[in-house]
Amino acid sequence: MAITRLPLIAGNWKMNGVKKHANKLAGSLAKRFRNQKKQKFEMLICPPAPLIGPVVEAVRGTGIAVGSQDCHFENAGAYTGEMSAELLKSMECKYVILGHSERRTLNKETDAVILNKATTAHKVGLRTIICIGETLKQREAGRTKSVNRKQLINSLPHQATAKNTVIAYEPVWAIGTGKVASPDQAQDMHQMIRAELYKLVGPAEADEMRIVYGGSMNPINARELLALPDVDGGLIGGASLIVKDFWSIGQAV
Repeated sequence: MAITRLPLIAGNWKMNGVKKHANKLAGSLAKRFRNQKKQKFEMLICPPAPLIGPVVEAVRGTGIAVGSQDCHFENAGAYTGEMSAELLKSMECKYVILGHSERRTLNKETDAVILNKATTAHKVGLRTIICIGETLKQREAGRTKSVNRKQLINSLPHQATAKNTVIAYEPVWAIGTGKVASPDQAQDMHQMIRAELYKLVGPAEADEMRIVYGGSMNPINARELLALPDVDGGLIGGASLIVKDFWSIGQAV
């Protein structure tokens, strides 16, 4: 059977933007996406939670998906300030990012927490982008593959499939630093992740499951990274806040 992985170009806005900025940015992307005759990639925008509603309206009918940067592992309860997967689904979110390195580090999120969140998200019909990645210290200690393998095994729900799960490899040392894994480094890690997925979800699902790169992808390096056989898109940070840069990355597909 032919492998049909549609590249995913996902923008993580992090804690950036206000309503006016969100409407302008999402609206500009919507116009470009609507005017392109045939889409060769899937575009996803993940704004700060209060901007999800306005962004959903700005891109409605264009095919651009909207997602959240996180969710809680419970769907209701006394969790002040948290967002449930069920709530996000009702707001027309399609995806949720889980286990981003900033949440693993700043919020002390463990693999077990990410697993619980992903399980809940899948139950309500959200697709998950599960992030894994090593720090510079871990890479220099020769632990790159063991760290990523452990995070993948312990964060991936048993019900994960190519339809409901995307894996994002984000070398922590390359996020927001301007440093980027070389093409050889990126392909080596993505190939390792896919090999591990063969064991976890089976060959058929592993061949179709998208693995995106999340380490400072930009318009300059996107074409080379996206041409790699096991790189199926990007989880974009800073460049997703600039319309022409984010669009250029999509066009690099």
